[in-house]
Amino acid sequence: MKELPRNIKRDDILQGIRKIEEEGIPAQAHSSTYDLLYNGKRFPPKLVLAYANIFANGEELDRNEFEGGKGTTCFKILKDNGFKIVLKNESNSISETLVKFLEQAKGNSLKTKDYIRYFDDLQVKVSFGMASLARVPWISFLAQGQKTSNGIYPVYLFYKKYNILVLAYGVSEGTVPVVTWNLDTNVETINSYFKKRNIIPDRYGDSYVYAVYDTTKPLNYTLIEEDLKRIIAQYKNIITSDKNSLIALSGQSKKYGEKDFEPESFMNDLNSTGLVFSSEFVSRFILSLLTKPFVILSGLAGSGKTQLAMMFAKWICEDIDKQVCMIPVGADWTNREFLIGYPNALEKGAYVKPDNGALDLIIEANKNPRKPYFLILDEMNLSYVERYFSDFLSVMESEEGIPLMKNCIDKEITPVIKLPRNLFIIGTINVDETTYMFSPKVLDRANVLEFRIMEKDMKDFLQKLQPIHKDIINNKGVEQATSFVKLAVDSWGLQISEERKASIITSLECFFYELKKIHAEFGYRTACEIFRFMALAEKVNTKLEGDAIVDAAIIQKLLPKLHGSRKKVEPVLKALWNLCLVKGSELTLENTIEFVHNDQFKYPLSAEKIWRMYCVALDNGFTSFAEA
Repeated sequence: MKELPRNIKRDDILQGIRKIEEEGIPAQAHSSTYDLLYNGKRFPPKLVLAYANIFANGEELDRNEFEGGKGTTCFKILKDNGFKIVLKNESNSISETLVKFLEQAKGNSLKTKDYIRYFDDLQVKVSFGMASLARVPWISFLAQGQKTSNGIYPVYLFYKKYNILVLAYGVSEGTVPVVTWNLDTNVETINSYFKKRNIIPDRYGDSYVYAVYDTTKPLNYTLIEEDLKRIIAQYKNIITSDKNSLIALSGQSKKYGEKDFEPESFMNDLNSTGLVFSSEFVSRFILSLLTKPFVILSGLAGSGKTQLAMMFAKWICEDIDKQVCMIPVGADWTNREFLIGYPNALEKGAYVKPDNGALDLIIEANKNPRKPYFLILDEMNLSYVERYFSDFLSVMESEEGIPLMKNCIDKEITPVIKLPRNLFIIGTINVDETTYMFSPKVLDRANVLEFRIMEKDMKDFLQKLQPIHKDIINNKGVEQATSFVKLAVDSWGLQISEERKASIITSLECFFYELKKIHAEFGYRTACEIFRFMALAEKVNTKLEGDAIVDAAIIQKLLPKLHGSRKKVEPVLKALWNLCLVKGSELTLENTIEFVHNDQFKYPLSAEKIWRMYCVALDNGFTSFAEA
């Protein structure tokens, strides 16, 4: 390694920091373990020193030629010039976190990975929203046993629209906490505070105001720090004094994983939010997750794909922040680094995790096999899926591990990491000129559910239009989580009843014969997954029964790979149409001007999809499952 110059002074380092502030941090230059702390902001120590040398000696240092880390010359130079080096996620001051938080709240980023995890022995949670930007981002400070979804906690609430930062006595929404703040009657709620200003707050109106800060003016971080320490002292005193009461009352709250999984209970809770989904479609979604933990939701933008995935995950998970990871896929995703990171070539033994939390989620899922974890990839086909997801597709079948890194200083990073069966991956896709088609390799490994909005659906929605209350579903299904995971794991050994098997085999053989004519036939894996789907439908109490189960399996597993020119697919579409009719029906595909569900169809969902694909083939000369 190159010997570092010893003539770098504090002014040179400050100019290096200013250069980073003006130009940003280049790609691959982020630090992995330590940060230089200055004026409440964090900077990569090696990059700071490399830039400082420009002002000391006229050239930027090559970061590959010197080491960073504890005990290195790099860190000694920085510390000798009065700069503080800290571990990531470590802080004894809240000011730097607030500076970063308020700055990020102005933009569109949802990332929270690089925020501190603990402050004054309390767990720190930061949120800018889940699937979309929140109108009121927050930072909460949680004692053991308290959650933002069920508990009390000090919290910073930033009402962006009004440039108001509130330090509040936080109270969970939707769930009444066992412990209370025991405040004086003169302490006003956030609702009351805003009402005096003729404002209705977007969220958290039942929490209580401790202090309010106007962010349009320079903030006194010393005062803010003192306020936070006072409310935390008050908080710890309440938690300690109420500890025995909390233990006594805890039996009244929900216990993790005590009940059998009941899909209908989710449907009932989902209806209470104001969101509109058919019970049959929700049943298909749940059965698909249980059959194989990789589901693709396709369809019209704004039809509810992401919402359904998020609602189920938030309903069944105990700790939403740890168990649910929603990631918007970028058009620039060209390799696996965006999901599982990469070894840091600039720092020996270091591994760079992705900021989006995907790898952390997989690590947590491996640690807690009885809990469900959800990785939701939004707009999955904005980039070629095989470029960033090929490792996942491979290990889904082999059950081997994805290679990470050997001899990493971060003990959570192992040579390989497995995708456990309690990890459920849900991808959403839109089909337009900005997206890419899925290959048969991807479609063959997933259940594909299509969201469609019909005239009747829209008419019902508009007539019943009501406020949406998505958060009231949070944690409602926690008691059923263990049973859900067990069903998913045990489903690999389920068998369909003998009385159903013969007729289903006949139908599958007929579909196989016709699909094989255009090389779109299915393999052993698909056949096994169809039988598993049907066995689960018999075991779990859902809205699907009889031929509706087979119909769902056909449209989700057999038809998605069907595509091609009119000349190629037209004869096959006609043959498949006939397989979807009841015996004796004389309906023909070519003479069906408008599709109407009636008793002439054995498999109406599949028949309608085949009809739409046929119409597209006639109009465009080409058709595919996604575009019809």
